[in-house]
Amino acid sequence: MMSDTEHRDDRFYLTRKAHALGLRASFLQSLRRRFAALDFLEVETPVRVPSPAPEEHIEALPAGDWFLQTSPELGMKRLIAAGFPRIFQICKCFRAGERGARHLPEFTLLEWYVAGFDYRDLMDQCEALLIAVLKEMGHDRHLVWQNRRLTLTAPWERVTVADAFARYAPVKLEKALADQQFDEMLTEHVEPRLGCDRPTFLYDYPAPMAALARVKKSDPSVAERFELYIAGLEIANGFSELTDAAEQRQRFEEALRVRARKNWAPYRMPEKFLDALAVMPDAAGIALGIDRMVMLLAAASSIDDVVAFPPETL
Repeated sequence: MMSDTEHRDDRFYLTRKAHALGLRASFLQSLRRRFAALDFLEVETPVRVPSPAPEEHIEALPAGDWFLQTSPELGMKRLIAAGFPRIFQICKCFRAGERGARHLPEFTLLEWYVAGFDYRDLMDQCEALLIAVLKEMGHDRHLVWQNRRLTLTAPWERVTVADAFARYAPVKLEKALADQQFDEMLTEHVEPRLGCDRPTFLYDYPAPMAALARVKKSDPSVAERFELYIAGLEIANGFSELTDAAEQRQRFEEALRVRARKNWAPYRMPEKFLDALAVMPDAAGIALGIDRMVMLLAAASSIDDVVAFPPETL
């Protein structure tokens, strides 16, 4: 039981977040209005799942014999395969080892999918959606965060991963990949330079860096994947969906082998998802971090400032 002093401190800690929590609520309400206007269906899929998608760099939190979802991706794609053409979801996701000024082990994700779209269509839609929502919230042309004045008007910048490495990294993309330094170079040299004047879509990722994305037909060395950056913050990750079940199974099997070498938890192969890929239409999907978007809206330097209860306060 909390003492009177602890209760007063807790109350002060929470009430000083009133502005950020109000912005969070307004942002979510505006998003839902925009999706309704675009004839999207809001869906819910289970948070506790038998197995997440096997990926090399993401570790799930166990929940009994199952796991807490790292993303609603597998369930939502099964809905697309079942004939739901435009769906979105706002939900809690969980990842082990995610903690810092920009990371939480439990975070809020907006995810949406559109049948018949590819990643370029989705970039266009993401840009238009966020411009409309930000305008409704009073940011018609500009947004200021950490003393940076960001231009929001279209068109937003688009740059390939190869071009971004050529501009900002000390080594070219090919050498970074060969030396297994891609993540290090991206994090230290490229990401801080993205979206500093206007939002930036970084696209055409190396094929090995896109576990569930479709490889580009005109250039098999890259996948049809993009990430959105605003003021150096990674905000969203989207791609054209891989719908080849055999290829997806091979990618999962390789990811499971890598996970085993790291002594990470073994996952079951998501057979029902792989079965659904056989009838899934061409589609594109995107995951957008709500907490980080609210950081921008609230001019907050830490993700802790835009959620009511960071884990250490529980």
